[in-house]
Amino acid sequence: MQQNIYDHPVFFSQYQALRDSDTGLNGALEQPALRGALPPLTGAEVLDLGCGFGDFARWAHAQGAAGVTAVDLSERMLEQARARTQDQAIQYQCAAIEDFQPSAEAYDLAVSSLALHYVADYAAVAARVFAALKPGGVFALTVEHPICTASPRGWALDEAGRQAHWTLDGYFRQDARETRWFVDGVIKHHRTVESYVAGLLGAGFQLLHLGEPAPDERALARQEGLRLHARRPALLLLTALKPIL
Repeated sequence: MQQNIYDHPVFFSQYQALRDSDTGLNGALEQPALRGALPPLTGAEVLDLGCGFGDFARWAHAQGAAGVTAVDLSERMLEQARARTQDQAIQYQCAAIEDFQPSAEAYDLAVSSLALHYVADYAAVAARVFAALKPGGVFALTVEHPICTASPRGWALDEAGRQAHWTLDGYFRQDARETRWFVDGVIKHHRTVESYVAGLLGAGFQLLHLGEPAPDERALARQEGLRLHARRPALLLLTALKPIL
């Protein structure tokens, strides 16, 4: 069963404040990169795994998607998503990504935004998504970059308290690692870049794109806090195709 850290009251309140102020990586870097890697959405049936507040689901329908099935484990997140969504084309379902059983060949696009590093059996999810996509369908996902999940310690500081360098150790040991993000005890499952790609290929996908989104000069000018993310990759973006046989 997936850890449901998002229903922790302290975590949820701080995460909601971060997302609503749009000061995190999602709005500044991750979502622009993810959306820019997608095929045209006109008429598409979309599966959104780890939908959170429903931002992507609403955007997808605004881009012409015929319908969106949006799945999340957090009741608190879905409560907010439903309150923010006045759209019968978007259907929210409460389920863990590992437990959700989509219909076979029902979707043209599946998306998972910064959720699969919380999932222990990534390969099983990739196989389930493959079965849920129509031939020619696309799976697009972002995760916290393995450079980051390998090193919960994060930045090493110099004598003045400035970020000197990013620490990295145990990269090839793939396991669950505990870190602090708003609260203690947040569990993320570390795997290598190779393993993320291998999970897709093993499920039958063809890899379309591997990206490590980084802030450009315009983003840095708008948001100085992104500058650290130009020193090491924060995100991994993958898109993959279910072949038409």
